[in-house]
Amino acid sequence: MTSVSNMASERMQQVKPSASVVVSQTARQLKAEGKDIIDLGIGEPDFNTPAHIIEAAHQAALAGKTRYTAMAGTTELKQAIADKFLRDNTLNFSPDQVFVSNGAKQVIFSAMLATLNPGDEVLLCAPYFGCYRDTVLAVGGNPVTLPCHERDGFRLTPETLRSAITDKTRWVLLNLPSNPAGAVYDELQLQQLGEVLQEHPDVLLLSDEIYEHIIFDDQQFISSASALPRLADRILTVNGVSKAYAMTGWRIGYCAGPQDLIDVMTKVQAQVSSAPCSIAQAAATEALNGSQVTVTEFREAFERRRDFVVSEIENIDGLTLTKPGGAFYAYIGCNALLGKKTPDGKVIETDTDLAAFLLHEAGVATVPGSAYDMSPFIRLSTANSDENIKLGLEKIAAAVTELQT
Repeated sequence: MTSVSNMASERMQQVKPSASVVVSQTARQLKAEGKDIIDLGIGEPDFNTPAHIIEAAHQAALAGKTRYTAMAGTTELKQAIADKFLRDNTLNFSPDQVFVSNGAKQVIFSAMLATLNPGDEVLLCAPYFGCYRDTVLAVGGNPVTLPCHERDGFRLTPETLRSAITDKTRWVLLNLPSNPAGAVYDELQLQQLGEVLQEHPDVLLLSDEIYEHIIFDDQQFISSASALPRLADRILTVNGVSKAYAMTGWRIGYCAGPQDLIDVMTKVQAQVSSAPCSIAQAAATEALNGSQVTVTEFREAFERRRDFVVSEIENIDGLTLTKPGGAFYAYIGCNALLGKKTPDGKVIETDTDLAAFLLHEAGVATVPGSAYDMSPFIRLSTANSDENIKLGLEKIAAAVTELQT
């Protein structure tokens, strides 16, 4: 009998399960076994979806809005998205330039499937969200890692970008603020990258701005398309309601960009999933059009937690943390702990070893930096309660002191 593993295509055999999901599944399993586990691995806001958004979904269901919608999204939601881009980013898109899908992940998948031929290269800024790499592999492309070093604030430099572009490069993928490092780009930094892209007219830019509203220290968020108007015909701006509005389970992501690209992505979606859920689209419309008070409240909570994590990590020998400018993660350096031994004599050789030690010995779930193509780090999510974050860091600090030289 042919095994399922042998049935998988060569491309899909290269695709890895989501590291944060695997970590959280392990954490849940350990909890089920009766162990006390604090899950700081998953990147999901711990807040409930605001009540006015839930009520909009309720009313949509009562009104019978339970049928298929237009393939790229309802007229109401696409207009709300166009209004949001104008209001928040000074970007002028028509609703026809807007595409709505089942989460930002599917938006990116549709863009890659719509444009990549076998062997086409996509430049990824490490550390990067692992889904980027696996999406490129799944559609037959070639992911190319561009190291974005801690000394540069985990940001892509023009020099690194220029040296990486080849005649096979199809996309550059930026994430701002970034998962996992929280890197934020100012207008000048984006313009310097844009100057490099001006030299390569066939290279497209995908700007994943899902953490747009989770930005700290009174910084102003600058969208790539806003900073680079001369590249408007080859920038796809990706966003969604999952993070800013605590709507992860509603599965609504969206993007705006060149009309011809949106048309091909719509064709892809028609074959993959059809239109997104009608009720979820009604909820997303209210999220974008309605009160934004909770967006500010959520951001303030994440900033407070960021500040607490930064102060606590400073007091743990062997761990370092460059202050994240946005998102809700801490990308913690652990190079000084490599080579040390656990109480039972195992050597911590990699950040994967350290994450496993913290999970099984300290009872704290984190994600190793290897999952983001840059080691040695561990990613800790601050999308959790203040109490859990405090207790988790206490457990991490205690566990680190048990490691022996």
